[in-house]
Amino acid sequence: MIILVYALYDRITLWRKGKEAKRSDRVGERIKGLIQYVFGHWRVLKEMYPGIMHLLIFWGFVLLFIGTALEAFDHYSGIHFLKGTAYLTFSFVLELAGIAVLAGVLMAGWRRYITRPPRLDNRPDDFWVLLLLLVIIISGFLLEGARIASLNAAPWEKWSFVGWICGKIFFSESSRASILMWHKGIWWFHIIVSYIFIAAIVYTRLLHVITTLISTFTRNLQPAALTPIENMEEAETFGVNRLEEFSWVDLMQLDACTRCGRCQVNCPAYLTDKPLNPKQVIMDLKTALDEKTAFWVNKRGRSDDVAEAGAEEMKSLAGEVISDDVSWSCTTCGACTEHCPVFVEPLHKIIDMRRYMTLMESRFPPEVQVTFRNMENNSNPWGIGSATRGDWAKESGVKTLAEDSGVAYLLYVGCSGSFDDLNKKVSEAMVRILQSAGVNFGILGVEEGCCGDSARRMGNEYLFQLLAQQNIEVMKGYNVGKIITLCPHGYNTLKNEYPKFGGEFEVYHYTEILAELIAKGRIRFTKKQNLKVTYHDSCYLGRHNKIYDAPRQILRSLPGLSLMEMERNRERGFCCGAGGGRMWMEEHLGTRINHARIEDVVKCNPQLVGTACPFCYTMMVDGIKEKELEDRYRARDIAELVWDAMGKGGST
Repeated sequence: MIILVYALYDRITLWRKGKEAKRSDRVGERIKGLIQYVFGHWRVLKEMYPGIMHLLIFWGFVLLFIGTALEAFDHYSGIHFLKGTAYLTFSFVLELAGIAVLAGVLMAGWRRYITRPPRLDNRPDDFWVLLLLLVIIISGFLLEGARIASLNAAPWEKWSFVGWICGKIFFSESSRASILMWHKGIWWFHIIVSYIFIAAIVYTRLLHVITTLISTFTRNLQPAALTPIENMEEAETFGVNRLEEFSWVDLMQLDACTRCGRCQVNCPAYLTDKPLNPKQVIMDLKTALDEKTAFWVNKRGRSDDVAEAGAEEMKSLAGEVISDDVSWSCTTCGACTEHCPVFVEPLHKIIDMRRYMTLMESRFPPEVQVTFRNMENNSNPWGIGSATRGDWAKESGVKTLAEDSGVAYLLYVGCSGSFDDLNKKVSEAMVRILQSAGVNFGILGVEEGCCGDSARRMGNEYLFQLLAQQNIEVMKGYNVGKIITLCPHGYNTLKNEYPKFGGEFEVYHYTEILAELIAKGRIRFTKKQNLKVTYHDSCYLGRHNKIYDAPRQILRSLPGLSLMEMERNRERGFCCGAGGGRMWMEEHLGTRINHARIEDVVKCNPQLVGTACPFCYTMMVDGIKEKELEDRYRARDIAELVWDAMGKGGST
């Protein structure tokens, strides 16, 4: 226990080298998360075999720990409550707990060394940890068997049924003196191995027994929103290039990672042969942390100056520990964090390193420079004159807030809906639908600016904050209360990120509004479409903001439409490849992500792919065209399908 406490203190001291992070708010929700995700294994059980395996080991050991504590208290306190029915129940439950651990360990051994899924990387300590667990349980049962045999197998001990069997098999022909000798020997062996187990916790993968609790409690309760850089005008450095520039939570998460590989097998970049592997990102950062530990020695034999000099010799995180191609391959889809059982966030760490590369070294793909300049000059990535932002709506009769600010909703169209020819049709359809449903709304027109999502996720926090502040100022000037967005990226930014800059608005994605209007009967359909449709989940609408049902409710309500699901859907949906600023970058490495998604469409074999995001719409249309499948499939936005079903849109 002394070794455990000292080693844990040592590790916590190391984590505290990182910056402060406020992760103690909403305590009730955090405690609920501990119950749900740690004790309930909510995320772990999403994969059946490893989930059951871990559940058996975890709860088996919890019960054995509680049982050992109760037995010790009963024995040493003089308050003997383990007798009669209580003792028999106690014995039976602990036998089941021991079997659970034994079964879980054997399942783990089979999976790790026989079936060997590619995502698992075996290390020596993996073997020794499983062996320790196996030896502790087997020696415990043998110890119990020797005890029962030494008592001439009293009939009530049958409730300790595994120990009873062990006593019969291993000690049936032995004398009592011999059995007592075996009992003492096994007892010492069992205790020593158990103590080795306790002492080894911090030095092996067993550390996750502790870090899982910390990581789950301190989890990011708003993972869809990035942490802003505070006081940018006064800051001397931006982003992260050294480990101590991460928060202490980030450093702790490096130790919390269990290398299960769930992030890896759900990462669209990894699955399309990009150099990014989110698990490897965490492992490489952890290796850097372990290497740098030697220089963070302050009070243990080296001066601060020597430690700092050594720290300067360490590799830069951005570009050396994590290569540029790895960082820029991320689509920020959120699959890594969504599927991590312990809430490790590779995505946020990658964005922090992008911020350093962008703001400190201007190191990014060449096409990104053009995108930044276009956003700065014309508040849109295409660089089209900002004065033409509202031109798409000239024939629609929609009011601007400059003409009438007393509307119920601001329709925030976004850059794609204002400038991209494909998505301008979606804007027009949405306006017609809202007008037909009698919704009182308006647009900002030329006063609307880019939400800044792409700039922020490409690391240009300065540009993002500038764009955000301009939008917030305009919206507050018109006393905007409720906003409908056409783009999930705009929805996420306005809803989850603008509040940190004073922009408190009630934000809805258009699918939420349409689903409500349909349910209330304010939208009526007169045209049967006779289509087999599959819905492509937008990462920023689905995984980041948990809006899965509204788009599907809309599609199911359309007359004649049959909804089909792709194999990868909802929280396991596959990215289109355009998030994280990738919309504005060339895709040179591996397979194109939208091509991989079109393969999912082919397997599902619908007639049409429904989308609810301008980026997804563009990528689906391009993917179908590039795969030369235009004669078999089409892509359309849900708003267009609704307008068609109202009998007022174009042909499908």
